[in-house]
Amino acid sequence: MKAVSIREHGGPEVLEWTEAEDPTPAAGEVVVDVVASAVNRADVMQRYGLYPLKPGWSPYPGLEVSGRISAIGEGVTGRQVGDEVAALLTGGGYAQKVAVPAGQLLTVPEGVGLVEAAGLPEVAATVWSNLVMTGNLKAGETLLVHGGAGGVGTMAIQVAKELGARVVTTVGGPEKVAQARELGADVAVDYRTEDFAEHGPYDVILDVVGGDYLERNVQSLAADGRLVVIGLQSGLDGRLNLAEIVFKRASVHGTTLRTRTKEYKAEVVAAVQEHVWPMIERGAVRLVVDRTVPMADAAEGHRLMEAGGHLGKILLVNDESA
Repeated sequence: MKAVSIREHGGPEVLEWTEAEDPTPAAGEVVVDVVASAVNRADVMQRYGLYPLKPGWSPYPGLEVSGRISAIGEGVTGRQVGDEVAALLTGGGYAQKVAVPAGQLLTVPEGVGLVEAAGLPEVAATVWSNLVMTGNLKAGETLLVHGGAGGVGTMAIQVAKELGARVVTTVGGPEKVAQARELGADVAVDYRTEDFAEHGPYDVILDVVGGDYLERNVQSLAADGRLVVIGLQSGLDGRLNLAEIVFKRASVHGTTLRTRTKEYKAEVVAAVQEHVWPMIERGAVRLVVDRTVPMADAAEGHRLMEAGGHLGKILLVNDESA
């Protein structure tokens, strides 16, 4: 098979479409012939060397795929060769084939094409695990989503509205403000000209920015508020006033899905299948796709993400499979 390798740490040009060894399924795994994958921020961090890999992880980027099962390992039940699936991965999705724990497989939602399905597992699992399983978002509460134009942000806005929350989001520029409102945001704040704190306080904040947003986020929390930090785009350091935490009875969670156990990921995937897929199938939630790019030109997908002008997901497609 072929896969996108990282020649050395650096810019998008270090990504190369190269020959690689075909995977074989271990017990409890299947092999998926990849139709498409998607670009995620963690892939960019991995390319720069800022996301160290653990032993046993694939050296190839790619946290989600869609495709067809081509081999089944010992002990896997309920799946057949030829089944069309989507999958949440620890890595390895930028390839023609990938081995996946069976518990991390998802059916393709009705009405969703196989290519488009590649962009669903990571955002749906990230949103559900952080908003509901960690943030405990409830109907009637107010949610602040930072980065409302990205893949996670566009999904979070829609899922939160379906859960009955009031949604405020931050985006960059008037065009993205309009797009966020179209997705259902009650308030879309242009962070270049407005202060998100004016529209709080917030019961839950989902933050992909990190850095100097930490102090402002905590200040904007309501009593018993929950801040969930899942990204560090603005840096690693931030100020924290412990009095704000204590007197608000607030909580700050830092989390990433990639480093979780396969058992936890299977739990999240099952919850997504049960709760998010019906939202998609009835048309209440949709995947926002900015564009598709050939898998062999993954470097272009990374350039687009880093340029920051995209809305939603950038998909990588294996043309011969699609």
